[in-house]
Amino acid sequence: MKLSVILVSYDMVREIPRTLQSLARDYQHGARDLNYEVLLIDNGSPVPLDEATWAGIDVPVRLICVPDAPPSPAKAINIALAEAKGEIVCLMIDGAHLLTPGVFRMAISGYQAFDNAVVAIRYFYLGVEEQTVSVNKGYDKQAEDKLLERIHWPRDGYRLFEISTPLRSGAKKLTWFNGMFESNCLFMRKSLFLELGGADERFDHPGGGFLNLDTFKRAVEAAGVTPIQIIGEGSFHQLHGGLTTNSDSGKRAALLERYREQYARIHGHTELMAKVPFIYMGHMPTVASNITAVERRRARLAGKLVDQ
Repeated sequence: MKLSVILVSYDMVREIPRTLQSLARDYQHGARDLNYEVLLIDNGSPVPLDEATWAGIDVPVRLICVPDAPPSPAKAINIALAEAKGEIVCLMIDGAHLLTPGVFRMAISGYQAFDNAVVAIRYFYLGVEEQTVSVNKGYDKQAEDKLLERIHWPRDGYRLFEISTPLRSGAKKLTWFNGMFESNCLFMRKSLFLELGGADERFDHPGGGFLNLDTFKRAVEAAGVTPIQIIGEGSFHQLHGGLTTNSDSGKRAALLERYREQYARIHGHTELMAKVPFIYMGHMPTVASNITAVERRRARLAGKLVDQ
């Protein structure tokens, strides 16, 4: 088998069927000829996932329920990693993400060019602002549902760029070539992930804390790998009950400080950004996927000055 997608879910009854649609054979370009599986890990949800909700979706999914699951997804990831049959694994630590249709094809192209690639897909939020901001201005699941209806998703998955904003990570100016410190759609060889020890279960905060950042950094900094960022494809966060997204600024700052302290205890430093060069591969499928142009247009509409 070529690819195993590890998809972690906690309390995502609304979001998971959409995520699976974005992984389906009739949505992902080239997926009909791709030998792949989706390992959907229900990490102790209060309301269990119901397989009937995705019965009509053409996706090779296997549901794995974790009994007595700890609050961090690290153990769930390692259970799925042991079960994975693919040479390549795609880690989606937050199962509430929608992908654009060329993600699989572009990621596999990375492995055709570089044998030991680590391929990262850029992170976006649905909505016109980062959800850490928009939820405090009234953005909710109903508003998000209307956005997806407006673009007739999943008819054309690239229209997700029209109703989203990229994760800025504090950057004042954002392009496709900005550095990344995490990805919710990260591809690596299964053998590499095993060599790294899988997900570090010392990251035991609910939601994992900086587990995703740690996994990304360890993967792209591993000896002998070629880190690749994909241009023109994205991973789009649906609003759900995530801890940091749904907290006000004060609570969020306190959570991030706890995560930073734990990272420092584990690694002895707080350097979260990987210091390695990336190869860039991809395309620009739509006008809306041109991040720089979209950022300038939004700034002009808001009456702000922007760099030319």
